[in-house]
Amino acid sequence: MSAVSATFFRSRWVKAPAGVDEVDPAELAPGFRAGAAACGLKPSGEMDVALLLCDADEVASALLLTRNAVAAAPVRVCREACDRAAIKAAVVNSGNANAATGEQGYRDAVAMRDAAARELHVDPLSVAIAETGVIGVPLPIGQVEGGVTGAAARLDGWGGRRFAEAIMTTDAAPKLCAVRCDGVTVSAQAKGAGMIEPGLATMLCFVQTDATVPEADAVLRAAVARSFERITVDGQMSTNDTVLLQATGASGRPLPDGLLDAVLLQLAIEVLADGEGATRVCRIEVTGAADDREAERVARAIANSPLVKAALHGHDPNWGRIVQAAGMALAGSDLYGLGRASVEAGDLAADSREADVALRLERGDGAARVYFSDLTAEYVRINSEYST
Repeated sequence: MSAVSATFFRSRWVKAPAGVDEVDPAELAPGFRAGAAACGLKPSGEMDVALLLCDADEVASALLLTRNAVAAAPVRVCREACDRAAIKAAVVNSGNANAATGEQGYRDAVAMRDAAARELHVDPLSVAIAETGVIGVPLPIGQVEGGVTGAAARLDGWGGRRFAEAIMTTDAAPKLCAVRCDGVTVSAQAKGAGMIEPGLATMLCFVQTDATVPEADAVLRAAVARSFERITVDGQMSTNDTVLLQATGASGRPLPDGLLDAVLLQLAIEVLADGEGATRVCRIEVTGAADDREAERVARAIANSPLVKAALHGHDPNWGRIVQAAGMALAGSDLYGLGRASVEAGDLAADSREADVALRLERGDGAARVYFSDLTAEYVRINSEYST
């Protein structure tokens, strides 16, 4: 891997471990290959089917999926027919979510998985499936199977960028990285711009590493809880949220402390910054709540308030909107009787892409942090024309 200039860890909120080197994000962690092709799901003719393969004999993996009650067919298949601790490969399409498509959609997701397993010569139960795009439209499975064949013919260790581009929908740019630290390599690709307030994961995210990760599920859940679980673009939980971690252990070294956290938090902020017309992102920190759960409830009410999001867009330090949203989250309480609230919102007026807002309640020791994007006319345009 060749080193590149530091361009990935660019948020002021992300603290990467000492000694991290950023490398060409197109190159995957050792032992992984990816490929992509176009099958016609995207009207633009761009790549829309992608494959990811681990060549190692053994792999430790973890898979986190949406909690949405209208879970898409690929999510249902992954829940019911996937060895989530030993995933060798992933097959992804963009342009069609295969959600709310009934039992035919489920059969199509299985067919997509089986096509990938045949092309990659792996057990179907070791293949994860992810799909993203328009909800409620039947999947043209014949086209997708052709795309799987095309993607399999293009597998290589430098396929990270093609993979990241193929999984995009309304994303303005691909989201990916490759980093090295203490003899360990981590590569990752993500997509997401709208329908973002994860209930367990993000829209789609794939992480590969040659580190040893003996408790992969616990490690991934902890890192996601501090990153993708802390963001919101529009308060909408996707039907297709998926996060996959694969670790070969080939380096013989553990994940460096904080490395996965830094990678996922930066990717999460990239999702916010690409939030379907977003121009700014903000971090709201709530302290002094009765407990952490209450703090999170207040933080999310502020982050999802269209009035606060509009103020962020307009560089308007209107702290009254923040207090109003907090009071809405605590309806039934009396902030003036039980304590007081203090707000620091001057950063909303700053001429910066990242802003900080702090709210202090005098109710206890609870604290929470949530990241959100602004609300723009472009968001309304994109989502008023999404299926037309």
